[in-house]
Amino acid sequence: MPDAVVIGAGPNGLVAANLLADAGWSVEVLEEQPEPGGAVRHDRGVDPDFVNDLFSSFYPLAAASPVLARLRLQDHGLRWSHAPHVLAHPLTDGRCAVLDRGIDTTAASLDAFAAGDGAAWRRLHEIWQRLGPDLMDALFAPFPPVRAGARLAARLRGAGGLRLARTMLLPVRRMGEEEFRGEGGRLLLAGNALHADLAPESAGSGGFGWLMSMLGQTNGFPVPVGGAGALTQALTRRLRAQGGTLRCGERVDHVVVRGGRAVGVRTAGGAVVAADRAVLADVSVPALYGGLVDPEHLPPQLLADLRRFQWDFATFKVDWALDGPVPWRTGPTAGAGTVHLADGLDELTRFAAQIAMRQVPDRPFALFGQMTTADPSRSPRGTESAWAYTHVPREITGDAADEGLTGAWDTREQEIMADRVERQVERFAPGFRATVRARRILAPPTLQALDSNLDTGSINGGTVALHQQLVFRPVPGTGRPETPVAGLYLASAGAHPGGGVHGAPGANAARAALRRRLPPGLSRAQRALARRDRAGHRTAPAR
Repeated sequence: MPDAVVIGAGPNGLVAANLLADAGWSVEVLEEQPEPGGAVRHDRGVDPDFVNDLFSSFYPLAAASPVLARLRLQDHGLRWSHAPHVLAHPLTDGRCAVLDRGIDTTAASLDAFAAGDGAAWRRLHEIWQRLGPDLMDALFAPFPPVRAGARLAARLRGAGGLRLARTMLLPVRRMGEEEFRGEGGRLLLAGNALHADLAPESAGSGGFGWLMSMLGQTNGFPVPVGGAGALTQALTRRLRAQGGTLRCGERVDHVVVRGGRAVGVRTAGGAVVAADRAVLADVSVPALYGGLVDPEHLPPQLLADLRRFQWDFATFKVDWALDGPVPWRTGPTAGAGTVHLADGLDELTRFAAQIAMRQVPDRPFALFGQMTTADPSRSPRGTESAWAYTHVPREITGDAADEGLTGAWDTREQEIMADRVERQVERFAPGFRATVRARRILAPPTLQALDSNLDTGSINGGTVALHQQLVFRPVPGTGRPETPVAGLYLASAGAHPGGGVHGAPGANAARAALRRRLPPGLSRAQRALARRDRAGHRTAPAR
């Protein structure tokens, strides 16, 4: 009998399993899909000569994550690669905002929109340099982040306190207007805010756009050499080296609860896998509380709150194998790993408004990835492995382009939407479609079939809006990985701090499980000794 069973081998489940194994626990990970990774996988399904990431591709949060840094995945084969530029946001009039790890390049790009905006960007970056490390520690710690929060509060007082907090809570449109005279800086902030489901007019979108922009400025948007799955491979190699077990093709359909405590899981095949100490669930919140755990084990208020749980936007993605580089109108765009495609801030607002009205956007804001530009191993020299994704409503009542999209997402609708995405690319790169050797369409139902956590293609485990963050994530009064069932922990992006490949929900769940088994009042050294003694001296040597 393993000490712990982890449901799901996404990045959070694998991080949790690694930390438990490091503490000397025996761990068994059960994954529904035939391979591990969740939304961190790649294949050669578009063209045999091209590596395409199935879901996520660029990992600024992974590069900044103290959780992943402590795992030393470089010792298990992980290597990072960067494009010449982090991000570009071209406009159809030929202007282009560029985010580069060299701040002089970023500043010069913004000064081309309006003199002085480069200095404004430097001021925002100086705030990040003062607050960034403590902010990341606080963000990735269990809520409330007592120690990291205290350090952050002290630094906030020195950085402007309430005025700075006000700025971070602003909608990104307003923040951009206050900080920049021209459109370039505003576009970088707003485009990065829309990596989540935050419209330019949403409260807090300014702070999220600033966070993502500063991560890019400091760490870039790196990619794993060889494909997204290289990150998963490093996590699985490390887990197995620590004695952990991973079984794929094993769908868990029930958490076994006895006496108010989780004691194991049951698979779809009817097998029961017992857990001596804990069950950790790297699954969506509705799947855990609406399916895996019988309702009689859950408080009525939690079930009532679950009806108000809000998913983030659905996602539509297209992968390409391109015979040559993308023919961008603007030169700097060719060197960017990530490209934002919307012709100005008003077009971003229009896009978000159409989704809010449950209409499929007629000019979809597209995040475009140039993977060979970021990692030359992805395709033959002179070609490009590329993708674009955009958001669509989870429930569709109309099509803003009057092409009859209903959300059925049959073959006809998939082709119509993929063509629409390609027309959006063509606005900024005339002749793009002539470079397409092959394409693959990943509609919302396809994404969910490949990873059940991506319900209707929602990629963040729930909305990033303020009403479902911190103590409100996943429902009011939570904010921590503990669940109402003893020994059961939420280890997915549905838990604080949410989506993004950084491992924090998995790490927080693992630490909660480890704390639960130790008596209160012990020092850190005593806790380490107790774990080692209980594990029969199986704890891995320090690295």
